[in-house]
Amino acid sequence: MIATFISMALYLGAAAWLSATVARGQPRARGWVLVAVGGIVLHALVHVVDWVATGGADLHFFAALSLVTLAMAALTTAVGARGRMALLGVVVYPLAALALLGHELRGSLAPIPLDWRLQLHAWLALLSYATLAIAAILAVMLWLQERALRRRDLHGWLRALPPLVELETLLFRCIKVGFVLLSATLLTGVLFVHDLLAQHLVHKTVLSALSWVVFGALLAGRWRFGWRGRTAVRWTLAAMVLLVLAFFGSKFVLEVVLGVR
Repeated sequence: MIATFISMALYLGAAAWLSATVARGQPRARGWVLVAVGGIVLHALVHVVDWVATGGADLHFFAALSLVTLAMAALTTAVGARGRMALLGVVVYPLAALALLGHELRGSLAPIPLDWRLQLHAWLALLSYATLAIAAILAVMLWLQERALRRRDLHGWLRALPPLVELETLLFRCIKVGFVLLSATLLTGVLFVHDLLAQHLVHKTVLSALSWVVFGALLAGRWRFGWRGRTAVRWTLAAMVLLVLAFFGSKFVLEVVLGVR
């Protein structure tokens, strides 16, 4: 529990530090990186300790949500430490702190028994969700920046964002990486998961496949027609909604509402 609250404090401290650097007009300051790394390490340690105590990886709803935000925080720090999109941390780090708190309050549950193939499928899924969630946040930032430019009202934290073209390039890079990971997730699901009806996975599979189709269509539209701006934002957010419903929506209903393990 101590590690949980220290990690949360470090996450919130890193977010506050980033906010302060933007307010002071110093968006490229790097001091926040060490604070964020400390939060990430302790966040990971909380899960490792739980896995050792329970004899396996807990991938139930709150634990999975915590792990996705952990990966998001790590990706944000890796990108931000190189001077690009550090402002993402203002959004991602509080989300990671909140998800970690939810995991702590819920407590560790008995691990879901998975062989190595299903574990590979599960970890690929978590990584793809984390990467595409970052893309969704970038899409929102792109929309806000584009709207502000149209209104000639670019002020405050929006000035700390990279140029519109660079932000859009970073968005599509995230989508490409996430699309590859999601493709691998679906492929391993087809190869390794059996009896979808018995495992309550039909809706999850269908929604994930629909999300994959939407992300794929967006990438194809970008390549063939040069889609960008609001079109890219709408397609990204639509695909992400499908993906969230596929995994966390279904897990929430099954595990939290219906109590199915």
